[in-house]
Amino acid sequence: MTKTQRILAAFALAGAAAGLAAPAATAAPVAPLTLPDLPTAAPGMPEGAAPSSVQELGGRLNGGLNELNQLMEVPNQLQPVIAPVQPLTDLLGGLE
Repeated sequence: MTKTQRILAAFALAGAAAGLAAPAATAAPVAPLTLPDLPTAAPGMPEGAAPSSVQELGGRLNGGLNELNQLMEVPNQLQPVIAPVQPLTDLLGGLE
C-alpha cells in the first residue's frame, strides 16, 4: 500500500467515524440555557451600583457600546475641521 493510499484510507475511516457519530450527537437532548446569578452589592456600595436584573445589565452594556461607537465616529466628525489645512500638512509631511 502506497503512502497516498494509506492517507486516503485514513480519510475514509475518519469520515465513516464522523458519519456514525453524527446521529448519536443529534439524538442527545439539549440542556436548557440558564443565566448565572447576578452578583450582589457589597456592603457600603451605593444603591444603583450593582445591576438588579439581566435587562438592566444589558442596557448598561448597550449604553457603553453606543459610547464606544460615538468615539469611533470622531474622526469623521473632525473631517470638516481638518479639510482646510490638509494641503499644508501634506506639504509639511513632504518636507521631512
